[in-house]
Amino acid sequence: MQKTILKIEGMTCSACSNALEKHLNKQKGIISASVNLVLAQALIYYEDDINLNILEDYINSSGYKYAGVYDEKEENKKDYSVIYLILLGILMFLIMYISMGHMLKLPSIAFLDSKMHPKSYGLVLCLFSIIYLIYGKDIIINGIKNLRHKSPNMDTLVALGVIVSFGYSLVNLILVFLGHTSLTASLYFEAVCMIILFIKLGRYIDKNSKAKTKEAIKDLVRVTPEFALRKNGQKEEKITIDEVKIGDILIVKPGMKVAVDGQIIKGSAHFDESFITGESAPKKKEKGQKIVAGSINYDGVVLYKAEKIGPKSTISEMVHLVLEASNSKMPISTLADKVSSYFVPIIMALAVLAFVLNLIFSSFDIAIIRMVTVLLVACPCALGLATPLAIVVSIGNALKKGILIKASETLETASLIDTIVLDKTGTLTQGKLTVNKLYNYSNYTDEELLNIVSNLEASSIHPISKALAFYKTKTLKVTDYNEIAGIGIKGKIKSKNYLLGNKKILEDKKNPYLKNEEELLNKGCSIIYVKENDKIIGLIGVKDTPRPEAKKTMENLQKQNINVIMLTGDNDITAHIIGKELGITNIVANCLPKDKTKYIEMLKEKGQKVAMVGDGINDAPALMTADIGISFKNGTDIASNSASVILTNDNLQSILDFLVIGKRTLKNIKQNLFWAFFYNILMIPIALGLFAKFGLTINPMLASAAMMLSSLCVVFNALRLRK
Repeated sequence: MQKTILKIEGMTCSACSNALEKHLNKQKGIISASVNLVLAQALIYYEDDINLNILEDYINSSGYKYAGVYDEKEENKKDYSVIYLILLGILMFLIMYISMGHMLKLPSIAFLDSKMHPKSYGLVLCLFSIIYLIYGKDIIINGIKNLRHKSPNMDTLVALGVIVSFGYSLVNLILVFLGHTSLTASLYFEAVCMIILFIKLGRYIDKNSKAKTKEAIKDLVRVTPEFALRKNGQKEEKITIDEVKIGDILIVKPGMKVAVDGQIIKGSAHFDESFITGESAPKKKEKGQKIVAGSINYDGVVLYKAEKIGPKSTISEMVHLVLEASNSKMPISTLADKVSSYFVPIIMALAVLAFVLNLIFSSFDIAIIRMVTVLLVACPCALGLATPLAIVVSIGNALKKGILIKASETLETASLIDTIVLDKTGTLTQGKLTVNKLYNYSNYTDEELLNIVSNLEASSIHPISKALAFYKTKTLKVTDYNEIAGIGIKGKIKSKNYLLGNKKILEDKKNPYLKNEEELLNKGCSIIYVKENDKIIGLIGVKDTPRPEAKKTMENLQKQNINVIMLTGDNDITAHIIGKELGITNIVANCLPKDKTKYIEMLKEKGQKVAMVGDGINDAPALMTADIGISFKNGTDIASNSASVILTNDNLQSILDFLVIGKRTLKNIKQNLFWAFFYNILMIPIALGLFAKFGLTINPMLASAAMMLSSLCVVFNALRLRK
């Protein structure tokens, strides 16, 4: 299976995106497709035996235009639409003066007076309207094309309204030239001009507003420098990013940006990684540590080995994860999608009904006006923007705060969370363990025993291994290394078998070291039992400290009536010592990874909405089982994470930020959907003329203006989420 993000042109409303999405999902070789109206993109998962050329054919055959694969480095094209908009806006004032000046008792232009010179009056307005028809030809062509493909959209409604208005006016103009001068009152060329101008103005504002929602993605793209400094023997050479190869030795000096992801091989410096973490404070990086492309070197010369380049870099991975989340669907969007799929055909049917009824009970002139007004006043665009625009804004907001959301449905689930389960080591605590006490029962010196343990732990990914790394004084060859889930590790050194782990390695035998064990437990230490062959040769007490923000975060979560649970593989005494310090009373200790998964399943069976916070490795099954998996993760490991939310800023407080963003997003979407439905429920009956006897009517020009304003209402409401 492969996946890609493709750019699409020609979509203007939810009817467009829904039609394209349905079309793609029916095609052979496509596993799933999700189309995003706001980003004008399609996220497609497809089988290996089809290629981009086939995908292009699928898109083009649906009536929309394939515009290439998304490229985060693509430069924006110069946009001249605002110039055309200004010029035609100025011309609109002249058109309105000619057609409506007499209503305001304004002096008329001599040869353009509708009563004195009806032919020149009508002809000039007709020529002006042709200019606007050319300006709006994309709307008309797209609308007719989608009607032909049996997927009518907002452009179809506008195109039909404009064509009917222009055609009816053109027929009347011919009759004026044939002597029926009274028909100048039935010329609606200015309405054609005004409709197209309003639609174009609305789309220009809408386009600019949508562009603001992509700033977080653009900020990520812009952080990577265009050039790198490569070490070539004793010389330094400046090369472009495209010339960098994996394994190259690169140099980054104070004030420079890191060119590609890599590992420091010489030197140390403080690096600003705020574009990933959201934290402005620089972090010190030394030999052996990873650095990320785009981070800024503050104060040292560093040599590093290039490891990830191009699409595999951290920046590219983050951009694509954000785009995938933006292109995915929230459950609440199902309602809008269903309504939008039926909306345009229903409006077209209502327009025909309005024409027929008014033709019977009124006049042909009024029937035409009512039909055009119904076509123009309906707004599927507002429905289509309600959900995706709020999603894109919120995901961008979260990214700026160091919260990477990998699926948009996570935002909706976040508003329902009532239980948060947290791992202890590396999650509630800093994960920076230090040896607090050693009980040595062997013939080795303390230094020799710790060196053996350090060599065995060197291949482990558990946080405890870092605490013992400092005690490695001599490299020993370790063979038959293996990790035993929930217990520890084993390996062989010089024909001796070693087993390091928790109390379970005692194999339920009588514990002769109970007193020493209790001393370590009372200090809040985690205990490593060291076993050589069949004999316990040492107890090592390692201690971790809570994150500085942990206590305040737990208090704030509980104030929001969220049930906070500590779920840890550590022993009961140590877990309760940490729990008491943080104000957590619900603690489950001595859990294997499978026990954590079963516990979360049990909570979900009780009807609780559960978020699991863990390290993303040992807790992977539990993270995937929970309704939302949240993990702390180094920026270089983002792609391999099993959680649906990644806190790249390494701060527990971000859990609260994420929950708030989720609640605000869902609330905003509900507001958008309400106003979109309310607008259509209010305006369509008026356009049909149901309230005409009360003097409440609307003409095509006002209808197009009202439609534009309804879309902008949804856009600006969604943009409030940026604050």
